[in-house]
Amino acid sequence: MAFFGFVILFAQAVFAANPTGVDGYWKAPSGAIVQVHPCDRQVCLKIVKLSPVIPEKVDAHNPEEKLRGRPLCGLDIGTGFRQVDANHLVDGHLYDPEFGHTYAGTISTEGDEMKLRGYIGIALFGRTEIWKRAAPVQESDCR
Repeated sequence: MAFFGFVILFAQAVFAANPTGVDGYWKAPSGAIVQVHPCDRQVCLKIVKLSPVIPEKVDAHNPEEKLRGRPLCGLDIGTGFRQVDANHLVDGHLYDPEFGHTYAGTISTEGDEMKLRGYIGIALFGRTEIWKRAAPVQESDCR
């Protein structure tokens, strides 16, 4: 019986060390690290480490003036996603703080690559960005 307990613990450790699917930490092309995480009954994306090449630390380009001073650290930039399976999220919204625009979005993963498709209207008229899986970071590291 102890052997099976060890096998289960070992399997959990391997799974935690080699995450799969959409959950986990992802590096955007800008260098920012974003965590894909459950929120309520949906899935969200939150900035957990700022980009070293983009100097802004606040949501300066938000179209709502009252939100322009909110910190980018901890900001949910993906909201309302519904998980279809371990590798696919649909029906969500992606916020681009670099330009202050929000798009409808879908997300899919294959191995250590995540494809985010943002669009207005229909997915055909959109843009896909590829992110790479990243090592976990502490939210306290968000600078």
